[in-house]
Amino acid sequence: MMLGSVTFIEPSIQEMIDIVQRGIAGDGIHHMEVPSLYFIHQSVVSDPISRVNKPSYCLVLQGEKEVLLGDEKLIYRGGNSVVASVDLPVIGQVTEATAETPYIAIMVEFTLDDLVDAIGHPTNRFVDGEIERRGLFVGESDDALRDVTLRLTKLVEQPEHIATLAPLYKKELLYLLAQGPFGEVLTHLSSEGSRAFQIKGVIDYIMGNFTKVLRNEELAQVGNMSVSSLHRHFKEVTTLSPLQYQKQLRLQEARRLLLMQSADIGEAAFQVGYESPSQFSREYARLFGMSPRADIRHQRTGTSSE
Repeated sequence: MMLGSVTFIEPSIQEMIDIVQRGIAGDGIHHMEVPSLYFIHQSVVSDPISRVNKPSYCLVLQGEKEVLLGDEKLIYRGGNSVVASVDLPVIGQVTEATAETPYIAIMVEFTLDDLVDAIGHPTNRFVDGEIERRGLFVGESDDALRDVTLRLTKLVEQPEHIATLAPLYKKELLYLLAQGPFGEVLTHLSSEGSRAFQIKGVIDYIMGNFTKVLRNEELAQVGNMSVSSLHRHFKEVTTLSPLQYQKQLRLQEARRLLLMQSADIGEAAFQVGYESPSQFSREYARLFGMSPRADIRHQRTGTSSE
């Protein structure tokens, strides 16, 4: 918020920024002592980074980030709440950050069990006429969400209270999310028999078997729906078909192997399920914009020359 030429930051937001900056050293995603709590800090504009967003709530404190989910671009900045309801392969890039005003966010991951514990299993049966929603969505944070996020964040500096209060604050956070604009998606997700619940089952299956050959018929059976219904509902949630989703998981894991473990390109391709290195290289370049060799060189040295 601007007041004349001075930027006004809500006191609760500023307090969280101060806690994050006291609690970490350097850029990155930092897993804190509080279970499921992460501090995210980036002091420069970043290259696009691929990762799988786990089910999570994120409060952006300052800066700006762009995320690609399939072909869709989402932009979120200071004051936004971001909720991922299922595991989603995304490509994210911090687009607004400096050493003086870094991109800072607080993230809380959650499981389906956490969600059910907070809001219960709804008694409604969401099957006929259920409206699907994207698995990643952005909105404005409200006072209640900022308050409970602040209390959870403060526990980083109050370790003696973590064991007792962190589970209560996390449950309150998820309950509040279920009461707000994101509530319909989260309620459907926790309801057995809903399309969202079925699609999550298929996503979990792909996540556990992405290096194997998977058929649409097999995935439809996992989700207890027809192939055409699976394709339609899966794409509504993720923007991708099931096999496109699997392909992104494979390529992201291959990129991690190449970058973090210095694996050979052919070896990385084989480990994630490709039989043809040339097909792997083509699909890698289509997703990341350059060949595996050029991409890894760029990630390590800042140059993409072959």
